[in-house]
Amino acid sequence: MPTRILPAVGDADAVRSLTTLLSQLPDAEPVAPVTDSTQLVDTLARLAAESIDELPEVVVVHERIGPVPALELIREVALRFPAVGVILVTSDAGPGLFQAAMDYGARGLVALPLHYEELASRVHAVAQWSVGVRRHLGAGGDVFSGVGGTVVTVSGAKGGVGTTLTAIQLALAAQASGRDTALLDMDLQTGDVAAFLDIQFRRSVVDLANINDISPRVLADAVFRHDTGVSLLLAPGDGERGEEVTDRAARHIVSALRSRYEVVVIDCGGQLTGASAAAVEMADTALLVTTPDVVAVRGAKRTVRMWDRLQIRKAEETTIVVNRHSRGAEIQPALIQKITGTGIAATAVPANYKELQGAVDAGRVHELDSKGTVRQALWALAGELGLVKGTEGAVQRRNGRARGGDRAALTFRRRKELGR
Repeated sequence: MPTRILPAVGDADAVRSLTTLLSQLPDAEPVAPVTDSTQLVDTLARLAAESIDELPEVVVVHERIGPVPALELIREVALRFPAVGVILVTSDAGPGLFQAAMDYGARGLVALPLHYEELASRVHAVAQWSVGVRRHLGAGGDVFSGVGGTVVTVSGAKGGVGTTLTAIQLALAAQASGRDTALLDMDLQTGDVAAFLDIQFRRSVVDLANINDISPRVLADAVFRHDTGVSLLLAPGDGERGEEVTDRAARHIVSALRSRYEVVVIDCGGQLTGASAAAVEMADTALLVTTPDVVAVRGAKRTVRMWDRLQIRKAEETTIVVNRHSRGAEIQPALIQKITGTGIAATAVPANYKELQGAVDAGRVHELDSKGTVRQALWALAGELGLVKGTEGAVQRRNGRARGGDRAALTFRRRKELGR
């Protein structure tokens, strides 16, 4: 049986060189190359949706692939398509990069300039490994399915603006529409998702912090299945343990959730950490919740500028959600949009704390009156964002952005050097 090889190379000269050599390998069947990380993930996802047998045995990733850095792309492919063997082609074949590539999930490394014997040996070994993995999976292996879910982060301009309530209601709306949904509490020191839903838990996001390869079984052991059907991955009960969740750990965790669930909503709280920054950068949609008052709007503007300085997210890629809105307020959504330079959600959440007080005090915010104005507005927001079944793609069409899931697990853009 011929070995199907998919080259992922952005440079035209490298494409010609690599495809020429691959075509000379015995029993090799090179397929049309892809030129960027988005196209690679799209192609593999489309093939995986048909059957695991449709996937190529080997993917060859060039070091200058983009926009996602090569190592992060390898991690994404290894996690979402575990039956595909990945080879990294690089000009730096030193032991440091070799170890990093193996840690990220590569099955081999080939040095530039390319040599026939070395490439043939690597491809043959990786193809044999891939065939063996598929034989095992065919016997009932435990693998992720699906082409990758939608990730939405909810951050606060400051504390107390309604970030957690917004995140919970978005997740509830998505789940109620029939989409398998996870809610991740990334407010690692002061997360209140568990309190808002009145649950006791043993496992938390910290339990996944030091696991490089998060299998579906490991993930299932860490999440709490709520009565509403939403899967919860909660912040630690001891806030100081939140420091164990690094930005790298956060990327692995978010990627694992994205591979398992159709919708992933992340409560990032009102403070920026390395973990929450990684989540915001990876998200398809990044929401920033503010109230229509001077202090909160200043906080929103400060947050947007900080995200831009740290190259986490541009202002135009951020969507402001106005909470506790009233027509009589001096500060209206249009003014907030002008001040922050962001997009703004068409749905504003009205000010009606009396509607919320009983449910919040009882820790039962999932039992808000379906006829209440706040609950209706938040569920309408979920529809606007494309989280409700039948509304997918709404926010992407409005903002003209590609899905973050197809961009895969982005690292901080300031860390563009390969292997950092």
